[in-house]
Amino acid sequence: MDRESEFRDLFADHYMPVVGTVFMIVQDHARAEELTQDAFVQLLRHWRRVSGYEQPDAWVRRVAIRLALRSTRREQKLRVAIQGTVPRPSELPDAAVSMEVLAAVRELSAKERAVVVLFYFEDRPVAEIAQILECSESAAAMRLQRARERLAVALSEEVDIHVD
Repeated sequence: MDRESEFRDLFADHYMPVVGTVFMIVQDHARAEELTQDAFVQLLRHWRRVSGYEQPDAWVRRVAIRLALRSTRREQKLRVAIQGTVPRPSELPDAAVSMEVLAAVRELSAKERAVVVLFYFEDRPVAEIAQILECSESAAAMRLQRARERLAVALSEEVDIHVD
């Protein structure tokens, strides 16, 4: 298979899952698609090198998440500076996720949201989350623990804070 076909296959297999992940971070479908497209454009620019990686999809996911975190920080600063308002909740990405859970996730910081999305919605282990977010495993585990604690309070539930 040639490199162009490999890229097309990777795009076809991973575009929508990456959009879903980015959506959970930025809470806006159009922005999630735009940021994911930007990540895939970067992947295409670096395809000769990245295509040799064991998991090129992890590379594009990492770039997309990084773009989403930057975008979220920039937007929050802009909102506070211009309007001083909090972003409105967006539509549900998946009917299987309750409004209450999504509302609680929205209240987390962008980095905590990223960890929660990767751990619970994508079922990734903490070690892989740390790689994707380019942080230590202990930092990823700590963010997940804090996020779980905040979610437990928001959802009025007890939570096991042990991270495997």
